[in-house]
Amino acid sequence: MLDPELLERITARRAELDELEEQLAKQLAEVRAERDELAVAERVLERVSEQFADERASAAPAPWQVGGRPVMLIPHRTPDTEKTVLPPDYQRILAAVRQAAGPVMARQVGEMLGVDVAVRAKLEPLRGRLVRLVDRGWLRKLPAGRFTTRL
Repeated sequence: MLDPELLERITARRAELDELEEQLAKQLAEVRAERDELAVAERVLERVSEQFADERASAAPAPWQVGGRPVMLIPHRTPDTEKTVLPPDYQRILAAVRQAAGPVMARQVGEMLGVDVAVRAKLEPLRGRLVRLVDRGWLRKLPAGRFTTRL
């Protein structure tokens, strides 16, 4: 005859294993559902990234035409753009702002470059160049009207 105590232990262990199997099946279903959600999120992210790239490309300003070729005198700054793409006078302005101990006014940049800052007609074109460098991402303009380098 079968030992009733041993039979009871086998039945108890089978119940434990059945319960564990249910828990594991539930966890597996949750993992599969989360993987499906991640796959959808990846596809959405790819689409949004593509749309953003398309929008940025279409929002870029149109370059000027010189001799039938597109030219932008002051290009937008990108992480791989070197300052050598700028015209020499803009390179000097950029260097003067970088050499300053902190944010500088247009008048201070003019003094560093040897511009007669007492003559407004000579200072305003410099201010315009500084603003153009700000617009293209080469410099930053602080609220107080001071210019500083981009980080």
